Amino acid sequence: MTSPAAPDNAVEIERLSKVYAASGRAPAKKALDDVSLTVRRGEIFGLLGPNGAGKSTMINIMAGLVDKTAGKVRIWGIDLDADPRSSRAAIGVVPQELNLDAFFTPAELLEVQAGLYGVPSAERRTAEILKAVGLADKANAYARSLSGGMRRRLLVAKALVHRPPVLVLDEPTAGVDVELRQQLWSYVRELNAGGVTVLLTTHYLQEAEELCGRIAIINHGKLVACDTTVNLKRVFDEKTLHVTLAAPVGELSAELAAFAPARDGSHGLVFRYKPSRTQTGQILAAVQAAGLGIVDVSTRESDLEDIFLTLTRAA
Repeated sequence: MTSPAAPDNAVEIERLSKVYAASGRAPAKKALDDVSLTVRRGEIFGLLGPNGAGKSTMINIMAGLVDKTAGKVRIWGIDLDADPRSSRAAIGVVPQELNLDAFFTPAELLEVQAGLYGVPSAERRTAEILKAVGLADKANAYARSLSGGMRRRLLVAKALVHRPPVLVLDEPTAGVDVELRQQLWSYVRELNAGGVTVLLTTHYLQEAEELCGRIAIINHGKLVACDTTVNLKRVFDEKTLHVTLAAPVGELSAELAAFAPARDGSHGLVFRYKPSRTQTGQILAAVQAAGLGIVDVSTRESDLEDIFLTLTRAA
């Protein structure tokens, strides 16, 4: 997909704002508020946020479906304002909604989509794409006869007909079973390995954590975080240690009490601490120094869900 002339950044968004005008009794709404972020060429980038945060508005602006109020957007180095046609040709969007014409077959839908993007007949890859998304045997079946998962895969196929270097997946696995989800992500990884830059929105936070190199979190139209999951965890710097003891816990020693553990039943102690300041070994040494026998130990670090909830509740 990429070439020597390919840009370093697949998507560049600078101070992007969108205000929807007042309508009837509804006041004007600021959907995006001075958002700036960059998606690097070749990465799988996660865009997360609660419902109504502004994710879909951002995607629709990138795709040329919604007019921005202010800011700059470049897709594959192409300014959306200066060359909207080329900018739109550089991006493929898989929407949340299953917006398929029920009376067309998958093959017909891909041919129509390719025609809309001006792809010459000799350069169309309808059979190849349908095979890649597992729909080769349904090429001539009406779209209305496809299952929900098949329709979702057909949306991915439609987004790929013009060979876009940037692929946006807006909640692509909503309502999809586990097996199909794994198949879809396997194909997305193949596309990414071939040079396609992927921007993903999802409510499955574990999915984002496994797939995405970097993650942006948006809330109330504002960008509240943008970094790797590892770095976000470092910023939050929280860990939980659960210790199960051989005997009931009595009065705590001063050394152990200094860690302010919570009690979990008669045999358990739960320590919440910052790894940057306290080491797990220090806590365990204090437990042993207090003469307490340890039966079991488990730890838990902050995950993406903890980070997401903290940021979106606070903002």
